[in-house]
Amino acid sequence: MSTAVLTSPYDDTPYDGAPPAGDGRIGPRAQLRHVGALTRRNLLRIKADPESMFDALLMPVVFIVLFVYVFGGAMSGGRGDYIQYLVPGLLGQTGINLAMAVGTGLNSDFATGVMDRFRTLPIGRASVLVAKLLAETLRGLVSFTVLIAFALLLGLEVRTGPLQVLAAVALSLLFGSAMVWLSMLLGMSLRSAQAVQGVSALVLMPLQFGSSTFADPATMPGWLRAFTRLNPMSALADASRALFNGGPLAHPVLMVLAWTAGITAVAAPLAVARFRKRT
Repeated sequence: MSTAVLTSPYDDTPYDGAPPAGDGRIGPRAQLRHVGALTRRNLLRIKADPESMFDALLMPVVFIVLFVYVFGGAMSGGRGDYIQYLVPGLLGQTGINLAMAVGTGLNSDFATGVMDRFRTLPIGRASVLVAKLLAETLRGLVSFTVLIAFALLLGLEVRTGPLQVLAAVALSLLFGSAMVWLSMLLGMSLRSAQAVQGVSALVLMPLQFGSSTFADPATMPGWLRAFTRLNPMSALADASRALFNGGPLAHPVLMVLAWTAGITAVAAPLAVARFRKRT
């Protein structure tokens, strides 16, 4: 009885279909090739399905229009001051919305058998997750570009400089990467895409609206102010605001970096271990 021979998508070496013995036998250079090939695959999927970019392209526009024109008139200082307050915070808001959607897609990949194909290939298991992280980072970069460009058309002023704006984008992408790991962990731990969406919403709602993204915490009751001080989204919004408008920067940046390191240190190893177990 003949054995089916598969061909790796990374070279022309025949492969007998047996799963690889583990990441320990795959060198760093091979891991990088795998990550590059899988990232390209993820981007080609977006090219073949442009509708999958609608959230990244339209979400920033919808948020700015809704919050600036619905709530901006009620804020002290009017819409002009509110757009200066809101838009830097929306960088983090947009980033974690995109990040938490990754888990739903990963759960669907397992349900539709995509991961069965990866199981037969001689690739590093972690490279599948890292490739998703990189592809999502690129989507986030596109979304942030749309957000800032549209806000500038509506009257946003950058009162610092372009380097500070790039730093705010980089900080939001960094924190978003930590949330991608958390989202992927949820996507592999829950049974269905609907469950992933529900739990992700439970995570997102308090982070987004219990923060300084949309309103000054000074206007909130004491118990909520205590939560906003610990909320990483408040630190991210405050850091981005300082990078756009000027102001104290060190404390909120250190808070964002600490939260990013903590979430990644916990979620990334658990996500990789869960992926290996399921594949």
